[in-house]
Amino acid sequence: MQSKRALFMLILSVLAGVAAVILAARWMGQQASGERSTVLVATADLDLGQAITAQMLQPVAWPAGALPVGSFNDAKLLEGRVVRASIYKGEPVLEPKLAPEGTKAGLDSVIKPGHRAITVQVNEVVGVAGFLAPGSYVDLLVNIKDDREKAISRVVLERIMVLAVAQEARRPDETKARVVNAVTLEVTPDQAEKIDLARNVGTLSLMLRNQVDIDETATAGITRKELFNDQAPVVAPTPATAPVAQARPPVRRVAPRPAAAAAPKPAAEPASTVEVIRGTQKSSSNF
Repeated sequence: MQSKRALFMLILSVLAGVAAVILAARWMGQQASGERSTVLVATADLDLGQAITAQMLQPVAWPAGALPVGSFNDAKLLEGRVVRASIYKGEPVLEPKLAPEGTKAGLDSVIKPGHRAITVQVNEVVGVAGFLAPGSYVDLLVNIKDDREKAISRVVLERIMVLAVAQEARRPDETKARVVNAVTLEVTPDQAEKIDLARNVGTLSLMLRNQVDIDETATAGITRKELFNDQAPVVAPTPATAPVAQARPPVRRVAPRPAAAAAPKPAAEPASTVEVIRGTQKSSSNF
């Protein structure tokens, strides 16, 4: 009885396997017989501001019903077009990632209409330790003193795209950091005014953010008082040091000297007497 049951299960498994093979073969045949088209993909990484040539493209078979929007199948239509957003090897070349027709190759060709390019001086700290690259997005933080001469730090701009790092608009190896002294950003004229004022009245810092993070975060900034939890830093008073009393020599009392006796006045000299005789009269005068 058990052998019959095992044989039945074996036959059932074989039939299920044959049915799966037949269905898979039929599906593959339908796919092979379906309409196919071609899409041009990049044969290497294409960087910002780079002009496309025929050697950079390769046709790849693609289902006709699932063609990417804005794709191309004729290399002649892409000759001389300028890349506005990075295109990686094997990725289809799409119209939204290209600059308008007639644009010349260069950094200015990748700037969006109504935007400008402004360069900010950075160092190892301000430039996020060299991890910035063309195509990255950053937030700008400024540290200044307000009208009351109180220090305040605040985010002034968010999600600003990096156009170039130093003099290069090509994206280097993403796994390797490179410290530079200048970064070029894509901003609107209003944002350019804010950056120019902020770097002249305070200190700018860049914060690297995720490329898919598009949420804006409104902050009120932070002051030194808030940093210390609304309490001024307490400075322990320095105990006053009492002056050390110096030993004084004993005072020697001196008896006052007796006043000198007044010198005796010299005795008055005796007056001279002169007698005058006039006839019978006699008179005397003292001098």
